Amino acid sequence: MSALTARTRVFTILGNPVEHSLSPVIQNAAFQEAQVDGVYVALRCDAEQMVGFMSGLGRSGGAGNVTLPHKEKAASVLDKPLEAVRRTGACNTFWGESGKLCGDNTDVEGFRRAQRHFLGGAATGYRVLLLGAGGAARAALVSLIDDGVQDVLILNRTVERARAVARRIGGDRVRVAESHSDVDDGEFDLVVNTTRLGLHSDDELPFDLERLSRADAVMDLVYGPSATAFVAASKRLGIPAVDGGEMLVHQGAAAFERWWGEEAPIDAMRQALEAARSSQAGA
Repeated sequence: MSALTARTRVFTILGNPVEHSLSPVIQNAAFQEAQVDGVYVALRCDAEQMVGFMSGLGRSGGAGNVTLPHKEKAASVLDKPLEAVRRTGACNTFWGESGKLCGDNTDVEGFRRAQRHFLGGAATGYRVLLLGAGGAARAALVSLIDDGVQDVLILNRTVERARAVARRIGGDRVRVAESHSDVDDGEFDLVVNTTRLGLHSDDELPFDLERLSRADAVMDLVYGPSATAFVAASKRLGIPAVDGGEMLVHQGAAAFERWWGEEAPIDAMRQALEAARSSQAGA
């Protein structure tokens, strides 16, 4: 990293918790590779503090990301929300332009790029089981709908929250499961976990895949030093699976492109992520 000066732009990820985040690792690697003058840090904060950080940084030349549980709150304080924010009601990337606070939801593009990298193409015609109904679920759903999926079934602990997401985004291609029994013996081309389950080692699995008749692939948007329990359980059943590391890289790349107006050095970001994960796994 180049020497910090009074001209160095400050970037941050805002959330609670943020101690596990590898965004600083991949973004600082990207800044160094692209030879741009910026530094990226993580700040744990509550919702009120987040609003202050976003406003102050965005209007003073800085920028950043927002993670759980603040993405919906972040969307509500923007002066200029981009289309992905308006469609999902969530913001994970912010910056300033001409004194206005701007925001995007690069989780949409990050999911799209990660899904295509994993499966080799768009999800056109897929039948998808979507676990969760929070901000990450909305981003994944927008991407899936835009790519022409056949059908999405949302399974969430709170049924009404899932219905609200379906009404906002899905149209007639999105259904809501009333309970786990509605999913039994289902056949899906892709299962996507957007819940936080798996963030901690003692978490239960977000779903028992043996309840299904068929699941061709699994994407777990949670990531850690090694494969999540859901990814490991999928692979034991012979189901190809990937965790959230690839999506982290791709949404980070999309954010980099918003902040700097140039293509992100994706290979450097991916290499930094894998090095950090290997180091954590061996600790």
